[in-house]
Amino acid sequence: MKLLDKYILKQLVAMFLMGVAVFTSIIFASDTFITLIKQISTYGIPFNVAFIMIILHLPSVFVMTIPMGVLLATVMTLNSLSLNSEITVMRACGISLSRIAKPIFIFAIVMSFLGFFINETVVPVMTKQATDLALYAFGKKNIPEGKENFTFKETKQGGTLKRLFYVGNCTNKTLHNITVFDASKDDVIQILQAREGVTAPDGWKFQKGAIYTVTDNGKALDTTLFNNTTISFGMDLSKEMERNIANEHNFTQLLKYITKSNRPDLRIDLYDKIALPLMTIVLVLLGVPLAITPPRVRYNRGFLFSILIIFAFYLIRALSISFGVAGTLIPVFAAFMPNIILSIVGVFLYYRKVYTIC
Repeated sequence: MKLLDKYILKQLVAMFLMGVAVFTSIIFASDTFITLIKQISTYGIPFNVAFIMIILHLPSVFVMTIPMGVLLATVMTLNSLSLNSEITVMRACGISLSRIAKPIFIFAIVMSFLGFFINETVVPVMTKQATDLALYAFGKKNIPEGKENFTFKETKQGGTLKRLFYVGNCTNKTLHNITVFDASKDDVIQILQAREGVTAPDGWKFQKGAIYTVTDNGKALDTTLFNNTTISFGMDLSKEMERNIANEHNFTQLLKYITKSNRPDLRIDLYDKIALPLMTIVLVLLGVPLAITPPRVRYNRGFLFSILIIFAFYLIRALSISFGVAGTLIPVFAAFMPNIILSIVGVFLYYRKVYTIC
């Protein structure tokens, strides 16, 4: 590695680490924090459990912020070199802009592979653990250990009673002498009585009991005896889990899942596992020419350019994915459309800056 490469990479790495920290903090302070509050308020998940779930989603956030960090590092580093006339001196010594940008592109390629590696190995494991933790916490809510003769209820919209639970006592996370009054269905009321029961991620498991079905005017319709039964009571995280399916699988696993379960709607997420890491290189291709500041400009435009490029990328990404979900674009184009559009613009600007007289 030549001295020039070391000099540029030293500044690049420092700015990259700062950029990843800044953008990760922004995402955590906005979208992730809102998710945390939603999990606590909507699903009754304890704060400490929800916080651990957020930490487990941190690798997936890194996959998103790596391209941003590389872009910020590229633009800020080259802009600083340009303002200090160091690029002018390098070019006067016969070093082309293409040669100056060489270590930056190598760094971008390495970070692209790193993002792909994290997304393929770390993210699926962490996301699966976060989902399992959410299911466990959701299944264990409203169970006060050691308390006797307690009740809790669920209500419908408008405050009307949906379900009423009575538990004789709870020891070692096992419920005893349980009665459940279920008025969730129209014109029908179900009453469940069981000697014991436990909560689990897939529902409430009852042992040795009966379910009585009556009409709202008190007429008995059916009586069912059971030794073991599992009832979810409609309390599940299916919608939240649906959002995590793509992140719980790597590329190969997700491809098999799509084929097996006939889920073509996940193909956009499949191709996005490749498109997002490749965007690191595309953003550098766009950032290098924009970072070279004309001699007459005496202020640093790097951060502003970085924000504008990132905004344009995520705007195009949101539009293309929306068109893909609606069926207007085929999945592969929906995932790669931001890469294609920004690559065309980047190649044009790069050629104009590097191979023509500025």
